[in-house]
Amino acid sequence: MEITDSAFILFAAFAAVILLFIFLYFVPINLWITAIFANVRVSIGELIGMRIRKVPPSVIVNSLITATKAGLDLTTNELETHYLAGGNVPNVIRALISADKANINLSFKQATAIDLAGRDVFEAVQISVNPKVINTPNVAAVAADGIQLIAKARVTVRANIAQLVGGAGEDTILARVGEGIVTSIGSANNHKSVLENPDKISKLVLERGLDAGTAFEILSIDIADIDVGTNIGAKLQIDQASADLKVAEAKAEERRAMAVALEQEMKAKTVEMRAKVIQAEAEVPKAISEAFRTGKLGVMDYYRMENIKSDTDMRSSIAGGESSSSTDASKSKGGGDKK
Repeated sequence: MEITDSAFILFAAFAAVILLFIFLYFVPINLWITAIFANVRVSIGELIGMRIRKVPPSVIVNSLITATKAGLDLTTNELETHYLAGGNVPNVIRALISADKANINLSFKQATAIDLAGRDVFEAVQISVNPKVINTPNVAAVAADGIQLIAKARVTVRANIAQLVGGAGEDTILARVGEGIVTSIGSANNHKSVLENPDKISKLVLERGLDAGTAFEILSIDIADIDVGTNIGAKLQIDQASADLKVAEAKAEERRAMAVALEQEMKAKTVEMRAKVIQAEAEVPKAISEAFRTGKLGVMDYYRMENIKSDTDMRSSIAGGESSSSTDASKSKGGGDKK
């Protein structure tokens, strides 16, 4: 019996400890006492309800205590709603306190909306108090004289609390500033004027109102560095000249091919005409024989014609021999002079 009673007492004690842990889990007495001493009214029922709704009471109570000490009028229901919506309650409380100390108009509704939109509301308040500097990447642009300039700017921005929900981010600011730099350099008559007065770029870019529709307000744009790049105009002219040369060569080759084709065509026509001449000469004996048969040509006429032909051939041979002799004489004379 004694062993049975001892076992029962141990079991009862173990069960009591388990029940005590469960009770303390669902009824966080320490948080309730802390809230009372911090002049924050939170009932035991509200703490139990938070456990049932799977809301950590420590997050809500500690955030409410911090807000109350800072003079913010918030309720546990508002904080629970924001937590259940997926928000970061401590971050919102820190942002509200920072905005209140810096005299920035930021309501709890705005802060929760910014937080649920995925932006860091506390960082946004910090940027509103302490402006942020954004370094742009190297922006290459070409002036009117064809010289390329590579510029790098520093953009000082301040968060615009009213535009944080739905406003564009840093990438849009960088893209617009880069576009403004390219436009400013491209409108310059020459690159020397840009190098002499780089502040003109800043003025022209600021006048364009690049922060419209963004979550930031541009305070200043400073040209940190500007370097001279390549001569794009000369390079383009060289490329154009090379292209024109290739076009001219192609046209010249086309004309040469047409000339060769025309020469071959003329040679073919020459051969054709020679063939026609030979064909016509072949008809002469036939005509002579026909003239003999018809009596239109006599024997003496034929002899006279043959004598004329022989005389003509003799004269041609003599003329050819003289020209050959004069040519040989000139060659020999020229050779003698060389000696």
